[in-house]
Amino acid sequence: MILFIHRKDLRTYDLPAFDLIQAAGDRSLHVLILEPFLLRNGRHLEHSGINFLTHVARLQEEYAREGKLLHLLYGEPEVIMRKLSQLHPIDLVITHTDYTPYALKRDTLLSDTATGLGIRFLSCQDSMLCDHNDFMEWSGRNEPFKVFTPFYRRWRSFLAERFRPPYTARLQQLDTASLDAEAVSEFRLPEEITRQLSQLTLSARSISPGLILDDFLQSELQYYRVARDKYAQQGTSMISRHLNTGAISVRTVYSRLSEDGRSGEDWLRQLGWRDFYLYQARMDPDFFSYEKVYDLSALSTDHFAAWSSGNTGIPVIDAAMRQLNETGWMPNRLRMITAMFLTKNLGCPFIYGERYFRLKLKDYDNVLNRGGWLWSSRSDTMPHRTSG
Repeated sequence: MILFIHRKDLRTYDLPAFDLIQAAGDRSLHVLILEPFLLRNGRHLEHSGINFLTHVARLQEEYAREGKLLHLLYGEPEVIMRKLSQLHPIDLVITHTDYTPYALKRDTLLSDTATGLGIRFLSCQDSMLCDHNDFMEWSGRNEPFKVFTPFYRRWRSFLAERFRPPYTARLQQLDTASLDAEAVSEFRLPEEITRQLSQLTLSARSISPGLILDDFLQSELQYYRVARDKYAQQGTSMISRHLNTGAISVRTVYSRLSEDGRSGEDWLRQLGWRDFYLYQARMDPDFFSYEKVYDLSALSTDHFAAWSSGNTGIPVIDAAMRQLNETGWMPNRLRMITAMFLTKNLGCPFIYGERYFRLKLKDYDNVLNRGGWLWSSRSDTMPHRTSG
């Protein structure tokens, strides 16, 4: 039996894991583990947590509609996997790879535990549009790209030659297994989360990432270059809240953008930036630790409260922050403006803004959020390396 663990891949099509499961021809036990660490400090009540759980509710609905079984569990992944291996004849565990420090530590523990149990552990690349290892080999570079523009040029050429189209296996083709009652009882969700998922079901049913993408490509893409700077209007696709939870894959997005010779270079660059940050998270050893590498002691948090509440007196900053606080959304251009204002004008360490966005953004992703803050703030907020 195969154990498949859902994460930021909350969909039922175009999943590398599904192709592997179908090819194996084996039954699969599908679980989604809500981890205490990721829900700590009331995260499930913030915009970012609500968006994720809404997509979890949507995934439940999709499984039920296909007559398939998805099991939501709460606890430490390593503990859950060990228990499931005792209750079910699992010989292979499949996940999709994440690159945050927490995720890497978690998956190392999962892999080591699986090895100790005599179970194979396989982690598939899913988040990047270009396969990282293939891109590095193809680009022929010994050193990683550190600047976006040369990365983007090579990235565009790589996709023109080696784009991997969406995977073909779908949920209805898989034989999903039921979960032993002992595991259901031991790892049941907290009642508060169960109630919240139930309350989110109605709004989850109204979400259709594919239709949202198609509407944007057909009606709004041609105006994107100008409309994205008209902040009072909705000039962006807003697909990121679905893309970052994996409710739609980046391969599907690129495939539909490329159809019929659409001219969407400005929007495509946003997908390029997304891959660039994911690439940097793997290639830059300081990506998740710049606040420890550089001395930020000369900076101040005196004006952070005014910035975060939208009370700086600067209309565009205040409007953007109030929109974020109330709706969980802010166009990317305004994210750059507000980040630069906090760090370069108000002299606040970037980590405060990054952590605030972590809670408030509906489309929050650790790597992409950090990448945006590093890019917006780096020149002024990291002036001196610490010794040692």
